[in-house]
Formats: sequence, structure tokens, C-alpha cells
Amino acid sequence: MNKTAVVTGATKGLGRAIAEIFAEQGFDLCVCARTETDLDAMQAEWKTRFPQTKLHIYPADVGKKSEVQEFARFVQSTWQHLDVLVNNAGIYLPGGVADEREGSLETLLETNLFSAYHLTRALLPAMLSHRSGHIFNMCSIASLMAYPNGGAYTISKFALLGFSKCLREEMKTRGVKVTAILPGATWSDSWRGADFPEKRLMEATDIAKAVWGCYNLSDTAVVEELLIRPQLGDL
Repeated sequence: MNKTAVVTGATKGLGRAIAEIFAEQGFDLCVCARTETDLDAMQAEWKTRFPQTKLHIYPADVGKKSEVQEFARFVQSTWQHLDVLVNNAGIYLPGGVADEREGSLETLLETNLFSAYHLTRALLPAMLSHRSGHIFNMCSIASLMAYPNGGAYTISKFALLGFSKCLREEMKTRGVKVTAILPGATWSDSWRGADFPEKRLMEATDIAKAVWGCYNLSDTAVVEELLIRPQLGDL
């Protein structure tokens, strides 16, 4: 039986790269994204690229608690045991605290923080019952320092790192690993059309390889936080 992994926001960017590296390693996956056509296209492509992998797709907007819970029930009905959970889905809305659009904080917290909180709580029993598993939370450089023109975004990412730290302490003696990934600028749909040299940002596959490296350690070791920056530094 293949190992199992859940990845949110898995059809593009970092989520897609992370899902693919686990598929390459023989995992079966449950993934979600907002756009059903993107999920269908991903499944069609994987039938050729990863014929030994079972890919289970589910359309969900993780900014809505009810859809997070529906996705969790889908995963629970698919598997009794879960090896990896990657809370990757997230959005960025520009603006400072003083001038960003009303409701930005609520929107960003719902997508970037609450989704990870609710999905983790729902799926933890599938790890705790076997005293094994690994949870990855996709944080950011913005989890450590104020992000220019990113008031509510920065707040949400600081909070996600705080959630990761709490969860790490709670899971320490219960067999479940928790890793916060803190990437700097990485090529993804968020940067589509940006006028930067290609080598100024990291590749999504760089982050995926780092996630796999964190996972592929002995049972006695865990990477609690992994900070990854472009070679030339932050933008």
C-alpha cells in the first residue's frame, strides 16, 4: 500500500511542485483547489506521468470553513491513515494596515490561517491513531519580518508560524512531526508577468525538494522551521 499525502492548493505553483515530488516518490494523494477544471487537467496529466499513483481530487475554496470540512470528510472517507499533510493554500492581497481594503484581514486569515487550523484538526486523528505523520505549514519570509505593502498578509503569516509552533509542542511526544516552511520569493502564479530576471526568484521545485528533504529524515529528527531565500536575497 502506498503512503498517503494531502496537499491544499495543489494545481499550481508550490502546491503543484510539492504534490509532484511526493507522487514521484510513490505516494497516493488527495488534493484540493478552487478551480475544478484545473483539478481535472491535473488528474488527466498524472494518469500518464504517474500511472502508479492514485490521485484523488476535490474542488474546495479553503477560505470557507464549510468547504474545508467537506474536503476533510472526503479525505477521511478515502483513507484511514495519513502520512503527510501540506497546508499550502494561501493568497496575497496588497495593502498596508492603514489603507488596505476593508475585509482584507478577514479574507487573509480565513485562507492563510483558519484553513490550516481546521484541516489539521480534522485530519490529525488519522495520524495520532498510528503515532506517525508529518504536517507542513507553508509560512513565508513574511512570518518573520514586516512585508512591504503586506499588512494583513504579514499578520496572517505571522499567525501561521505561531500555529506551527504551538502544534509542534503539542505533537512532540505523540509521534507527529511539524515543519514550518518559510520561503522567500518563488516563481508562481502570484508573480506572473513580473519584470524580474529569471534567476532573481527561486523555482517552485526548489521548495518541493526542501519539503521532501525535511520529510526524508529518520524518525528521531525533525526540521522545525526551514527558511529558504533566493541566492541574491529578498526582493
